[in-house]
Amino acid sequence: MSEFDLTRVMGQYLDRHLVFPLLEFLSAKEIYDENELLRGKLDILNKTKMVDYAIDIRKCLYPDQEIPEELTARRAQVVNQLTELQKEVAVILNLLSNEQVMKSIETMRDPKTLSNYLTKEFDFKIEMMESMYKLAKYRYECGNYSQATSYLYFYLLVMSPSDKNYLNVLWGKLASEILIQNWETALEDLNKLRDFIDSNAFATSIQLLQQRTWLIHWSLFVFFNHVKGKDLIIDMFLYRPNYLNAIQTMCPHILRYLATAVIINRGRRNALKDLVKVIQQESYTYKDPITEFIEHLYVNFDFEGARQKLSECQIVLYNDFFLIACLDEFIENARLMIFETFCRIHQCITINMLAEKLNMKAEEAECWIVNLIRNARLDAKIDSKLGHVVMGTQPTSPYQQLIEKMDSLSVRSEALQALIERKINKGKSQNIHWGSHDF
Repeated sequence: MSEFDLTRVMGQYLDRHLVFPLLEFLSAKEIYDENELLRGKLDILNKTKMVDYAIDIRKCLYPDQEIPEELTARRAQVVNQLTELQKEVAVILNLLSNEQVMKSIETMRDPKTLSNYLTKEFDFKIEMMESMYKLAKYRYECGNYSQATSYLYFYLLVMSPSDKNYLNVLWGKLASEILIQNWETALEDLNKLRDFIDSNAFATSIQLLQQRTWLIHWSLFVFFNHVKGKDLIIDMFLYRPNYLNAIQTMCPHILRYLATAVIINRGRRNALKDLVKVIQQESYTYKDPITEFIEHLYVNFDFEGARQKLSECQIVLYNDFFLIACLDEFIENARLMIFETFCRIHQCITINMLAEKLNMKAEEAECWIVNLIRNARLDAKIDSKLGHVVMGTQPTSPYQQLIEKMDSLSVRSEALQALIERKINKGKSQNIHWGSHDF
């Protein structure tokens, strides 16, 4: 199974804190040696301020060894540093704990107006915001993501987008919301960050490409947990040219997640044609059972190959952190896609043959087809005596064709508008500090 595991590849584009959920998942799946995973966790923890967690992992790895004094000393150092930072921003922390003040603050959307208000009404100085940024990052490094989100939220209210820390704060806010599983706010932060990246000038095109590549990977947490995620991932990965280009250039393995989203999203079948083109273009750089399933079915019309790949797809999804929740939905829709494609070619099909193509028993396949017909998704009749499925004609209504075209055109128009806006703003330079992806 490890040949299909993307954790090592994905980890290169994720903040170290975002890697922990993936390692926990792998540990539960028992794909790798547990001690190897524990060593990986400890290596990451040593680069954070989560000393207590590091001590626990060390005890699991080396139960017969004493906890090194340096770890105990480091814990005390972390607590002292946290106390010092809190003193520096005590005025701001008091504001954050006052509900009435926060309600007033949230009504002022202009950073300059808000800054003037805080300076006039409270013992606030704009210079404190640098310490506030450090405290938010420190809280995050300690694993206190909930407090980090409130500190970073305040920072974004007070400081303008031209601030040197602004981009890093956007990254930190998104990571914190993901880690506390606040998917609605995480989606808002994802959109803010994407708009900021797309509308600002970076020192080199490589830096811009890296920013987009990180965002693509971080967005998987949001898209595979948010109720609208299966639509939004198709819009961003397939129909935003800059992001599709980043996938093709830097991370073709993301096609696994895009392909899965298209397969399970029955309302976006119009995206299949575009997806197939991309998969064909990138087949020499990346392929896995999911992309191969689509290629077998829609390029080669190889139903036997598609059937075999569907079995492998089940293993891949079951062992993928982002996709395991989609497993049943994926299998159901993949079978439907095989069935629909097979039916376009044949007018009359035996149930036994269909059962073989769908990796199902004959009785199970017959019940499955009956349910399809009953739910008005299929124009067909079953002849139980002969064991045949007889297909009717299924013309797509002009109305449905128009809706599909409009959906596709809307997304493309949005991408074109963003491109035009970037051209207009190209002359505007902005001093942006491009930090590491762990803000």
